[in-house]
Amino acid sequence: MAITLTSLTQLADLGFDDIIDVRAPAEWADDHLPGAMNLPVLDDTERALVGTIYKQDSPFRARKVGAALVAANAARHLQGALADKPGGWRPLVYCWRGGQRSGSFASILGQIGWRVETVAGGYKAWRALVINALYEQGFPAPVVVLDGNTGSAKTEILARLAALGVQVLDLEGLARHRGSIFGAMPGGQPSQKAFEGALAMQMTRFDPTRVVVVEAESSKVGNCRVPPGLWKAMQAAPRVTIAAPLAERAAYLVRAYGDLVADDARLSAVIGLLRGQHPTEVVDGWQRMAAQGDHTDLAADLMAQHYDPRYAKHRARSAAHPHEIKAELLDDAGLDRLTGELASLLPRLT
Repeated sequence: MAITLTSLTQLADLGFDDIIDVRAPAEWADDHLPGAMNLPVLDDTERALVGTIYKQDSPFRARKVGAALVAANAARHLQGALADKPGGWRPLVYCWRGGQRSGSFASILGQIGWRVETVAGGYKAWRALVINALYEQGFPAPVVVLDGNTGSAKTEILARLAALGVQVLDLEGLARHRGSIFGAMPGGQPSQKAFEGALAMQMTRFDPTRVVVVEAESSKVGNCRVPPGLWKAMQAAPRVTIAAPLAERAAYLVRAYGDLVADDARLSAVIGLLRGQHPTEVVDGWQRMAAQGDHTDLAADLMAQHYDPRYAKHRARSAAHPHEIKAELLDDAGLDRLTGELASLLPRLT
């Protein structure tokens, strides 16, 4: 039986024991249904081979070769990942769209006696729900944007707000990127589709009657584009700006970017990306600071000459009149105070 998905929240309500994506590993890596495991019935090379035979030889021979490969891979999964599944196990299986791969695998599982079902329309049906949520519907709750110059601890304040029960949307967390030229994180970013899927699922969890706090970002977080519905909501939303001293922000950045500070070669390479945007002598000076371990001075100078002027230009083009919260310190006590002040301000902004 094929399940027709009608909402993003439906998967959790259906109560399947496991969700199995039988597409090739590269397809799964690009994006997949939440929580799905990858048990490919054709790997990347095999999928390409079958496609080539289909186009250059004949559909019949392609199906014959594909069936043999599917059977061999299904046997491997039954003896491996599925070896310990009990008789009452209930899996949901899907492929790309047409159902040939998922149908073949589901048929084998069903013959064993497991209560297997498939997704009508496969991954494409799921993706259509994501596109509808992000590109055709408005953002589901009122938004407040948390702004502030680089080093103002905005991401950490979002986490502290969440701990107090405030609804927050951490775009940098979903995009696995800290939003600047220095913002790359270990493991790299998700694909655009995977970012959008995670974002859409996050949106389903929001109470539409309560405000959602989101950090001020450009229209891209690293390589991930913010969908237009959310971007429009952010542009129109009230803003709260954290105003912290440069020295305090510099000290905070050194703590927050500990992974980058500890990697001399990586730090030097990222600084080098700023050549062409600043005079050679300025970039050379930053390289010297990095080489000498003067990380706090480096952070302060980068903000003074690179980041703060760009934030100022961006704000000059905005018609928004933000509320400002002054922060003298960005240590734990200071961040607790900021978080509490912001939480108490939110009801008055929407």
